[in-house]
This record gives sequence, C-alpha cells and structure tokens, in this order.
Amino acid sequence: MLLVRVSFVDNSFGWASWQTAAMVGGGLVLIGAAVRVESRAAEPVVPLGIVKQRTTALAIVGSLSVGTAMFGAAVFLSQYFQLSRGHSPTEAGLLTIPMMAGILIASTVAGRMISRSGKIKPFIITGAVLLTVGFAVLGTIDSRTPMLLLGVAMLCVGMGVGMTLQNLVLVVQNTVPLKDIGAASSTVSFFRSLGGTIGVSVLGAVLARHVQDQIAHGLASTGLRTTGAVTDIGAQPAAVQEIIRVAYGDATAQIFLLSAGAAVLAVVAAILLKPVSLRSSLDLTEKSEGTATVAAEAG
Repeated sequence: MLLVRVSFVDNSFGWASWQTAAMVGGGLVLIGAAVRVESRAAEPVVPLGIVKQRTTALAIVGSLSVGTAMFGAAVFLSQYFQLSRGHSPTEAGLLTIPMMAGILIASTVAGRMISRSGKIKPFIITGAVLLTVGFAVLGTIDSRTPMLLLGVAMLCVGMGVGMTLQNLVLVVQNTVPLKDIGAASSTVSFFRSLGGTIGVSVLGAVLARHVQDQIAHGLASTGLRTTGAVTDIGAQPAAVQEIIRVAYGDATAQIFLLSAGAAVLAVVAAILLKPVSLRSSLDLTEKSEGTATVAAEAG
C-alpha cells in the first residue's frame, strides 16, 4: 500500500488527500499487525529476536541500500541507454557489461581474500564506498556523457555490489548461533529483495515525474508537440527527440543521486559493524551443556 501511494501520489491524487491517508494509515496498520504476529509466532518468518541483534540490524540496513542500488541500476541504466542514448534493447544490455564484470570480479576476488584473511568488515566498507562513488558519478550524467566515464562508474557500482551483497549475509552467518543461521540468512536476503522492490518503485516514480515535467517544459518553450507515445522516440520529430533524450538523461542522473544517498547508508552501516571473522569452530557449548545436564539428571 505504501509503494502504491508513492507511485501515484501527486499524479492521480494529492499528497494531502483521503487516498494518501487511507494508504499510509492502512500500510502502517498492516506493518504493526505483521510485527505483532511475528512476535507471537512459534516459527516466525522474520524472527524479531535475530533482527534486534546489532550485527543483523546493520546488515539489514546495508542490504536494503545495496538492494536498492543493484536493482535500480540494472533497470534504469538499461532504460537510459535506450531512451536517452538511442540504443536498442540488446545494445543497452551489452552496455551494462562493465557493471556485471565488476560484480563478477569483485565477488570472486573478495571471496578468496576473505577466505585467506578471515576478515569480512574491511571488504564490506570498501564495497559500500565504491558503490557510493559509482552512483555519485552516475548522478552527473546527461544525454551526452562519454561512454568511458559511464563505464568506469558502472564498474565501481558493480564492484561495490560484488563486495557487499553476499558479504552482508556472510557477516550475519558468522555472528549468530549455528541454529539461527538459516533464519538469519533468509531474513537479510528478504530485506535485500525488499530494498530492490522499494528502490525500483520509488526511483521509478521520481523518474516518471521528472521526465514528464522536463518534456512538458521543453515542449512549451519550443511550441512543439509529440507524435504518439513519448516513449516511441523514433516517431517524433528531431527537435522533440532531443527534448525527450535530454529529459531522460537528466531524470536518470537525479535518481542515481538518490541511489548515492542510499549507498551512504550502507557505508554508515558497514562502519558501525563490529569486526567479524570467519568461524574457526562450532558453537556447541549450549548443546554440550544440555547433554551434560541430561546425563547428570539421569545419573
């Protein structure tokens, strides 16, 4: 309900309207009901006891930010290359190879280095910083940005995702008791997916409004009109095509600046994480004590 409100507010209805009140109020009630149910369930989907732990809570914040960045970059970079740069869908996909290469290289190299050193936090911090830098650079793009600069920025974003995405799960897996690893891992992964959903919805709404305003302003200042759907750029006159491409380029920069702000939260969360090393033993203390107690009672 909250995402539906974000998607349609200021377009289909106002910020202060009964639709907004119904959706925000209903969303908060449902969240409260979910927390109440999860706190009483014998086997909760999201164990609140695990979520309250410092490392898990910070990993969730970082995962929300990284999820927003990862899904947002994949969706809106492809759209940018098509609508602002005039490339085909296939070309747009190929042009995102630097980001995919960054994810592949960084996740592989960081994984091997973590296995050797046993340290996780430094790689999460480095990845979060790279993510922020990459999106900050993407926040300066327009319809004529050199492809080399775009490639470097996408590489930074990809490396940031590669160094943080799975390591935020890894740091939780090496903090919670072994019996809670499954629940903790799935909880962090859930919030990462939720971050992607929120990111695409919110950033998409911002992009749509910015593009609409930019195109309307550009057409009004030139006295031109569109021919058919705005997204059908090829059917538009050359002057209108330029207005649309500029609008999409500027709007994409705006949403990437917002993504950079979200990535800053990942940096803060990573810095606040306690230093965590890979497990070197099994936490069987509780089990051993329980066995000893049972044996003593039986004796």
